[in-house]
Amino acid sequence: MKFSKSTKEMEANQHPLEAAAGRLAAGGNARTQSAPAQPAQQPGTPDISVVVLNYNGAAWLDRCLTSLAAQTIADDVEIIFADNASTDHSDLLAADLLKDRPNWRLVRHREDLGCSGGYNEAARLARGQYLMFLNEDVWLEPDCLERLLNEVRATGATVATALVMNYQDDTVQSAGESGFDLFGFVCGRVNWSKPQEILVANGPTIIIETNWFRKLGGFDARFFMYAEEYDLCWRTWLAGGRVMLAPSARAHHRSAVAVNASAGPGMFESRTSDTKRFYANRNGLLVLLKNSQHLLLLFVPLQLGLLAVEALAMSVMVRRWSFIRRAYLDALWDCWRLRRHILAERRQIRGFRRRSDFWMLRFLQPRLNRWRELRRFLRFGLPKVDHK
Repeated sequence: MKFSKSTKEMEANQHPLEAAAGRLAAGGNARTQSAPAQPAQQPGTPDISVVVLNYNGAAWLDRCLTSLAAQTIADDVEIIFADNASTDHSDLLAADLLKDRPNWRLVRHREDLGCSGGYNEAARLARGQYLMFLNEDVWLEPDCLERLLNEVRATGATVATALVMNYQDDTVQSAGESGFDLFGFVCGRVNWSKPQEILVANGPTIIIETNWFRKLGGFDARFFMYAEEYDLCWRTWLAGGRVMLAPSARAHHRSAVAVNASAGPGMFESRTSDTKRFYANRNGLLVLLKNSQHLLLLFVPLQLGLLAVEALAMSVMVRRWSFIRRAYLDALWDCWRLRRHILAERRQIRGFRRRSDFWMLRFLQPRLNRWRELRRFLRFGLPKVDHK
């Protein structure tokens, strides 16, 4: 299957962030600069390599990195701080916070590679037995990494997640997702009182065996941001792995700083953007198109139908054609544009697939994902939509 235009011509018509992700997916790490690596504090392999990804997160870095330094197993942890070409000088703040720490390093990307691409590039440098991916707006309770590591080893999990609380208090924000609904969206409540299998781990606090991460091909850099953890966890299950919640390990997450950065540590309004909805809508379809074997491909037309209904509703609420075009029509077009990538990913998944669509049906849930949107609407009112 061929494109009618060359790769360079296609990238010229793309949003610059998408073009960067596409070039990264094609291979190579020429756009990454790493500070000189310092010798490890202790000989041997670290238990965990924590990759902290930052983009203009100066307001959150002190608490995040201080909490990592205070971990009960800090001596057995490698920290890789990856900056996605921030413009708020947060990379300089991080450099100051990281100095004089032998097992910590700073990586500067020359452009914004998104969550998936930024994590992938930093993970190339990791030496730990496990990889943990951490957002900059997360802080960990002092025994979080120790408890997480103990529960991963006790349960034999391939991927696991801490229990995520709100940033400023101990209210549970997320325990992962137990399954998917009739449209293929993640959904389902999780009983966070005990370790258990879940379909998808929390994006801000994923931990995975390093060998498995590399076997699965890492995050899909084409996703750029949103749903990359859904895709990785689905592939983990398909390959014969297990995803677990480790509720005794606790982290605190601000959430949605990309579209609601100015509201302080709490969430007081519902806010989104053209670009966020584009990636969320497109990537939800990409997860299905890549990972479904045959039966679960039926979710694709169902999801398309739901997106059409949403687009009509949003056109009434937002009353801006540019939002509908970017969030919905461009998302569909981009799935078509990425058809060769989808086919290549399906071939790769077929090579390690151990579980069928019929096996994955155990994760089907009656509860609909969009009930969350309704609850958010009832709590905050109509979402504020930014032109970006």
